[in-house]
Amino acid sequence: MTEPSLHDEGATRYRLLSPFWQAVMAAITAAATLLAINQIFNLGFFLGEVLLDGRYLYLLTGLMLSMVFIAFPAGARAAGDRVPWYDLLVIATIAVIFGYFAWNAERIVLEAWEYIAPPIGIVLSMVVWVIVLEAGRRAGGWPIFVIVAVLSLYPLYSDRMPDVVAGIGMRLPETAIFHVLSEESLFGIPMQAFGLLVFGFLLFGVALRFTGGGPFFINFAFALLGHLRGGPAKVAIFSSGLMGSMSGGPVTNALTTGPLSIPAMRRIGFSREYAAGVEACASTGGVLMPPIMGATAFVMANFLGVSYVTVALAAVIPSLLYFFGLFMQIDAYAARNNLHGLPREELPRLGEVFKAGWYFIFVFVLLIFLLVYMQREATAPFLATGLLLIINQFTSHRLDLAGFKRLVAACGQLMAELAGILAAIGLIVGSLAVTGMAGTLANDLVYIAGENVVILLIMGAVTSFVLGIGMTVTAAYIFLAIVLAPALVNAGLDPLASHMFIMYWGMLSFITPPVALAAFAAASVAEVSAMRAGLQAMRLGTIIYFIPFFFVFNPALLMQGGAGEILTVLATAMVGVALVSGALQGWLLGFGDLGKGVAGVAVRVAIFIAGLLLAAPGGGMLGVPHWLLLAVGLVLVGGAMLAATGVRRMQQNASGERAG
Repeated sequence: MTEPSLHDEGATRYRLLSPFWQAVMAAITAAATLLAINQIFNLGFFLGEVLLDGRYLYLLTGLMLSMVFIAFPAGARAAGDRVPWYDLLVIATIAVIFGYFAWNAERIVLEAWEYIAPPIGIVLSMVVWVIVLEAGRRAGGWPIFVIVAVLSLYPLYSDRMPDVVAGIGMRLPETAIFHVLSEESLFGIPMQAFGLLVFGFLLFGVALRFTGGGPFFINFAFALLGHLRGGPAKVAIFSSGLMGSMSGGPVTNALTTGPLSIPAMRRIGFSREYAAGVEACASTGGVLMPPIMGATAFVMANFLGVSYVTVALAAVIPSLLYFFGLFMQIDAYAARNNLHGLPREELPRLGEVFKAGWYFIFVFVLLIFLLVYMQREATAPFLATGLLLIINQFTSHRLDLAGFKRLVAACGQLMAELAGILAAIGLIVGSLAVTGMAGTLANDLVYIAGENVVILLIMGAVTSFVLGIGMTVTAAYIFLAIVLAPALVNAGLDPLASHMFIMYWGMLSFITPPVALAAFAAASVAEVSAMRAGLQAMRLGTIIYFIPFFFVFNPALLMQGGAGEILTVLATAMVGVALVSGALQGWLLGFGDLGKGVAGVAVRVAIFIAGLLLAAPGGGMLGVPHWLLLAVGLVLVGGAMLAATGVRRMQQNASGERAG
């Protein structure tokens, strides 16, 4: 087996590192990992020397920022295999400044440097501010840089803004030391979540990739589903959902599983745009699927002050409904177009696949056990990773020294990318906190909506979607968690549902034109128009546009409530999603073709509306009982199917007369 490259396909913004610099990345990553293990497991370096959290974050952030300037060039012209002198100068500066801060961590806390720092603290904070902005640009792109730069400077001009967005004004030195030396900005919730929770899960995801987890899950999906009608498309759903635990992003998902699933879909008759749309939707949903949902879920847990397991459990039903909707649409499309699966003799045998990679499933089960039953959120991924690497060394996929170095260097690249973005986004958190603008905006949004929760939700959905276009999901979520989520909570909505709502709508930009990045990535693999792939992905992912509204209306869909209520909304939602999927594709399971022409469209519209009524949870904010939604939905479905039966008979009679 060939180990994955340090550079994913299409990742041209990464510097193509020479073996020497890969070794440097590996060494820094190893140091950061040992530092994190020491802090999270409270080992005290085996000497009883416990680090202050502040000192730990100074050291960890310094290491991460150094790797940003190794892995990411300043621009396309600097993308060689050497690190230029100016980046070496920045790395040396980071080492000196963060080393100084770590050495003086106790003084910084005891003497309250975040408010009154000595001159050297002010100067160094300004330098760090600039470095973090540049790290954010390299790791996240120009949109991150522009947004963070404007908002991190907000305290300097907030008192001169209109009353709606006005805040407490500050001078440049005060702003700089608050950003860098307080626990609410650079070292606020984003970096705290990274250092104490996200770090281990990133390590686990990369270890899965380099030990053969990707090929195993793809082969496992082909063995299970490849022979079914539309099999390769169903494989894409399954494999991309599992790959979401490893890649951490919709685009990387699409570029990893797409080269295998898209040609297989094309082979049995799926169009290029449909195959690309399926892969884009599956890859996007993979990041929303527990047990590992990406950095956003960990940051959300910190914002809400709940365990990560609470967030992961809440995401189970929404992600299940999303993937079920995709599965049913693919099945309907395949049935309507008579698309068969792949021949069994060409597919891997399930027993052989399981025998070769049983330990991947075992490690996943162990991780879930440690998370849910043992409640060891911070330490669970490290333990699972350690066990995975040990077992792997007794298999045919065992890593040699060179492979292990590539694994560690790949961890470093992924960690540096995320840390660079989170560090920059932390400056936004600090600006909104210190100026008091977050609370003002929340109250203003409620006022503008006229205390109408539905209007407020629509405003929130549009805002989340727009920010999701220009920023990463985590960055968009953090901004909205500060500005929008309090408005939703103040309007009486469940806090967890409010935060999940903005995260889901931030994700939707990956499958919605004009900037559907996951669809565009899949389109490049399928060699089809990016816009056509985006429109197809939008159609296939239709149900996800409604799911966030559903779980806000009734948090039982987030497993908030009694078992009876949860089972009721889940059962009706599954039936509703199946109806919506059938209506979108014109073919209903158990009935068949819904007809063509005006009559067929009318039937499909009626079934679509019935599906939404059944999927929408009764009770909760809607105030409509379950039985009423169920009754109206069933009446609509029954009427539509009677009409479809009549249309079918008329068409059969007409064709019979023509044949006679």
